[in-house]
Amino acid sequence: MAATEPQREWSEEQLKKDDLPKKDIIKFLQDHGSESFLAEHKLQGNIKNVAKTANKDQIVAAYNQIFQCKRFKGTDTIMKVTEQVKNVKLDEDAKEAKPEEIIDEGPPKYTKSILKKGDRVTFPKKGDTVHCWYTGSLENGTVFDTNVSTSLKKKKVGRPLSFKVGLGRVIRGWDEGVLTMTKGEKARLEIESEWAYGRKGQPDAKIPPNAKLIFEVELVDID
Repeated sequence: MAATEPQREWSEEQLKKDDLPKKDIIKFLQDHGSESFLAEHKLQGNIKNVAKTANKDQIVAAYNQIFQCKRFKGTDTIMKVTEQVKNVKLDEDAKEAKPEEIIDEGPPKYTKSILKKGDRVTFPKKGDTVHCWYTGSLENGTVFDTNVSTSLKKKKVGRPLSFKVGLGRVIRGWDEGVLTMTKGEKARLEIESEWAYGRKGQPDAKIPPNAKLIFEVELVDID
């Protein structure tokens, strides 16, 4: 049932008069105040007993406050829900304000050697589309994938590999390594299994579990 706000029975001047009994004010508060309000101001119980322990100023203050905070009968549930919503918002704000936790992953799981210098100026940014020629091999020299012709002329055929860098579209060793390259650069990336295909490997590509991979990558363009 919705709470209804009662009318004030006494003015400030009337409240201060000695001929207004404390019991009358207490009865009004008990009749109209919410349970939590009465408990907060120690106004619950037998009216005579409350009147003995509470002084007039405390009762008058409670009387004035109830009209300010509007904590009348039936408002406890509303206030509880409002407090819960407030607490949820505070929790969300705290989460938003909490600095991002930094996880120490140890040293990078790849090494890079520059085979041909790039322009040393045009670095890709996270989310840029990069275009690469590449050859991937195992530690024993077995080539498992390439988009570069193996003919004697070494003529590049087909199209460079294109992907958005830094977004997990390729193995992490590629994401991390290519971000350090500049346009035109060719590099050798030796990628540990943790940043390659890990314990599962890639059976379809004949990459065994826990394999270290070696790529020669040329960054030809950035969009």
